[in-house]
Amino acid sequence: MRTRFFAMTAAALGAIALLAATAGADSHGPGSSGRLAFAIKDETGVSNIYSVKPDGDGLMRLTNSPARDLCPDYSRDGRLITFCSNRSGTFQIWAMHADGSDVHQVTNGTGNVSFPDYSPDASRIVFSGTASSSDTNDNIFVVNANGTGFTQLTKGAGNNDYPTYSPNGKKIAFTSDRTGVEQVWVMNADGSGQTELSFSGVTEDEVPDWSPDGKKIAFVRGNGNESIWVMNADGSNQVQLTNSPTTDDFGTAWSPDGQRIAFLRDFGNGDRSVWTMNANGTDQHRLMPVPLTEYVPAWGRSADNNGNGND
Repeated sequence: MRTRFFAMTAAALGAIALLAATAGADSHGPGSSGRLAFAIKDETGVSNIYSVKPDGDGLMRLTNSPARDLCPDYSRDGRLITFCSNRSGTFQIWAMHADGSDVHQVTNGTGNVSFPDYSPDASRIVFSGTASSSDTNDNIFVVNANGTGFTQLTKGAGNNDYPTYSPNGKKIAFTSDRTGVEQVWVMNADGSGQTELSFSGVTEDEVPDWSPDGKKIAFVRGNGNESIWVMNADGSNQVQLTNSPTTDDFGTAWSPDGQRIAFLRDFGNGDRSVWTMNANGTDQHRLMPVPLTEYVPAWGRSADNNGNGND
């Protein structure tokens, strides 16, 4: 599993506690979508999953593990979260209610898997990694939400990673380096019809995401100095949205109302934080004011049981 890890200062731990104490604050931020979920790492290397309102208020801790909990994804109704964790030894897929209750393991392999994504009806979870310790390449797999029906969708040479269902559940976008350079691909939900969408020849990595109407895909491009791009779902009209010469931007997550895109901006030295911007790239700003080491976000719809009521 290819995941980027950074250190974090002890001072930042106090900042997390202070931000979490504002959980009851009113939300007046941009967008009408629900909370964002992402992992934050402490100075011991432990990472847990938190959620926050779109304006950065109301930070809530959702997991409490001595291991590393990462890469959350909301179900379409905002009531469930699936994530990856190495609390059982290897990185496996786990799930819980969006308020952090009912944490349970979904997969139990000998390899390492990560970046799960719920199907629109939350009946299945697609993810990538290695099914066993003997696997040499990452592939994409799908499993029923109850852990049954484990199925491999990609095979052959190269690494296949970061799968995400289209809003209608019929397609899966992912990245693959099977042609030599990691590019964005798409396939049918059963693994058939695997088709390359981008041909830039520049690495496209971590993590593509569909717009809520299924018409566009946000993705990352760059060998160092990575930036956020968006293209039509057929690969046409590729447009660059971020262009920061001193940072790397990656880990896209479209808001359910389609108005904004969340992403990670890495300044180096452990300062890596979730940012949001309008879907056209304007109004870029840090989600929370304190520099922390944060991980790839997910953006959920409002749901009565996810800690944010109807905000």
